[in-house]
Amino acid sequence: MTRVKTAVRPNTPVDLLRAAFVILLAAAALLAAQVQRLPAQAVPGSFADLAQRLSPAVVNITTTTVIATDQGISPMVPEGSPLEDFFRDFLDRQGPQQRERRGSALGSGFVISADGYIVTNNHVIESADEILVEFFDGLGELPAEVVGTDPRTDIALLKVEPNQPLPFVPFGDSDGARVGDWVLAIGNPLGQGFSVSAGIISARNRSLQGAYDDFIQTDAAINRGNSGGPLFNMAGEVIGVNTAILSPNGGSIGIGFAMSSSVVTRVVDQLKEFGETRRGWLGVSIQNVTPDVAEAMGLDSAAGALVTDVPPGPAMDAGILVGDVILNFAGQDVADTRELVRMVGNTDVGSVARVVVFRDGGTQTLRVTLGRREEAEANYQPGGGGAPDLPQVPETVLGMTLSALTPELRAELGLPEDERGVAITEMDETSEAFDKGLRPGDVIAEIGQQPVSTPQDVAARFSDAAEAGRRSVLMLVRRDGQPRFVALTPQG
Repeated sequence: MTRVKTAVRPNTPVDLLRAAFVILLAAAALLAAQVQRLPAQAVPGSFADLAQRLSPAVVNITTTTVIATDQGISPMVPEGSPLEDFFRDFLDRQGPQQRERRGSALGSGFVISADGYIVTNNHVIESADEILVEFFDGLGELPAEVVGTDPRTDIALLKVEPNQPLPFVPFGDSDGARVGDWVLAIGNPLGQGFSVSAGIISARNRSLQGAYDDFIQTDAAINRGNSGGPLFNMAGEVIGVNTAILSPNGGSIGIGFAMSSSVVTRVVDQLKEFGETRRGWLGVSIQNVTPDVAEAMGLDSAAGALVTDVPPGPAMDAGILVGDVILNFAGQDVADTRELVRMVGNTDVGSVARVVVFRDGGTQTLRVTLGRREEAEANYQPGGGGAPDLPQVPETVLGMTLSALTPELRAELGLPEDERGVAITEMDETSEAFDKGLRPGDVIAEIGQQPVSTPQDVAARFSDAAEAGRRSVLMLVRRDGQPRFVALTPQG
């Protein structure tokens, strides 16, 4: 038996380089394989399984409203005509001409509990005399009763009485949704019956017109009839309620809006428990802090909510003053007025919140016991206060012709007797004051957070500010009883 000896050579630089190259190629191939798998994981091959699982919990909603019609067509007979009595007798024999017709509307909704609670849009069922809920796949129809509505967020909660447990869907966390995530919309577009459309989240935190708006924007097809239907994430959770579209022609162009579940769940919980919403109320009128206002007040940045009025209520009881800037509410920094309104509205009525305000160049922390917004809104009336009437000679300051509030001027401007301040009677339309929205009839109540009662007070405040080298002066101005702050540049 012959043995063959093999020589073992030590690794040369070329060998090492070749081995390193092979390892690099293997790593690159592995990375490429992982990258190729990512789209397969992110983009579902089909939405069929998800649609099949979720559709039984989505419903069509049909509403009926009784609408009174006009008297109808009456013959035109000249007064004094021989036929006048004939036609009057004929119409009297016909009886009342007013008739009623029944109008109907279509929308969507979804079941959130086995015992028959259903969420939809308020505008779908508003003023309806009868509401019918049609279930998926031939499960029949049931009449529904309105548990409660919230026009501010356009949400309504209905209740049906089923003979057996209903399939339902859970809410998901809309705050965890990201722009670019896949979403699925199911509903009843244009009365065509159950329909599914898919798309992505195009944007978040959209505001259309309400103080409590927090819309998810999506390019999933949403049309009339989809209103009130659910917007699902890929886990089959409801993260939005389809509410509105932006369209020049009434049809979907890929810009739809769904109220986020972070808003809807709180509203639904309150409607289910109380039949109405119960939002926290601070009791202040506020405006955003602009850069010039921030500079005038000595704030480091244009953030927070500037208090323009404090009627009797929780804020007044806690010591909040006109001119305070609310920087923090209940441990959360306040970016602007919209954010503060949402923070307060989401806080329980009767709870105590710590409020940090900026005042006189420093911060103070106050404790406020919140009231209920719904109870306070109807009773809110802004008021004024200040010095007694002191008739003075008109004076022009920074393009504004100013006059003291005499009884005659109050009557001319339609101002209440307790309105205090200095009225703007004429304006230079090329002035900074005009550019910032001031108009004749506005009343300057305060300058530099101090009340003014004469045109000379106003002139003196601006003169003092110019001598002190200040670049802006803050004024509290009222129009039709509504207060706001305006910052103007003093002139030396």
